[in-house]
This record gives sequence, structure tokens and C-alpha cells, in this order.
Amino acid sequence: MVDTLTTEQRSKMMSKIKAKNTMPEMTVRKYLHSKGFRYRLHDKKLPGKPDIILPKYKTAIFIHGCFWHAHEGCKYYRPPKSNTEYWMKKIEGNVLRDQKKQGALQDMGWKVIVVWECELKRDATERCSVLVEQIADSNK
Repeated sequence: MVDTLTTEQRSKMMSKIKAKNTMPEMTVRKYLHSKGFRYRLHDKKLPGKPDIILPKYKTAIFIHGCFWHAHEGCKYYRPPKSNTEYWMKKIEGNVLRDQKKQGALQDMGWKVIVVWECELKRDATERCSVLVEQIADSNK
């Protein structure tokens, strides 16, 4: 499929994609809050600035977009057809950085949970329910 946008139009469009307070992130936050969890957001003191942290449970939650974090086997992750070399380098860098930051958090004694965008699209309530179980398990 050929890109119908100019390079400038595509660049402007891609620059509008948010890194914080995305819809998937807001969905998880709203669910956790409704279940009585209190959390902090994007803590700069922790490696990788997790999207959500639950200090009481020493749990860090990352909500990953399937495209930006190369969710293998996911229908929402398809390598771009234009400017492929640039995008693959960027996405591979994201994956390596994710692994490094998550490893650093685990070394500090934090439980790390990753929630994928596609899991929320499939069934947000079910995924969030499983997330609550994962959090509860981290308190044992």
C-alpha cells in the first residue's frame, strides 16, 4: 500500500501521537481507581518512567502501544512500508530500552507488568481484571 501523504504531512501526523495519558493508559487508570487502587504516574525517579506505579505493591505498570514497542505476532504491529530503515531502528531501540529499564526495575525489587494495547482493545475489562490479580500476587 502506497502512502498517500507527503513526508511533511506524515511527519506532522506522527508528531501528534502522545507518549503519556493515552487512551489505553487512561482505561487502565480508570479501572484501577474504580477498584480502590491509588497510584503514581510517570515517576521520573524510576528507570523507564513507568506509566503507573503502585508503591504499596512495589509494582510498575507499562502500557505499551503494539506498534511502538514491536508486539510480535500482534495484528497492530506491522513494520512500516515507507522509511523502513529509520522506523525499524527507532522501534528496535524502543524494545532494547524497554528490556533494559524493566530489568533495572526488577533488580531494584519491583514487579514489572506490561499491558499491551491490543489486550485492551480485545477486552479491556478482562485484561484489567487480570491486571488486578497480578498486582495482588505481587503483594504475597
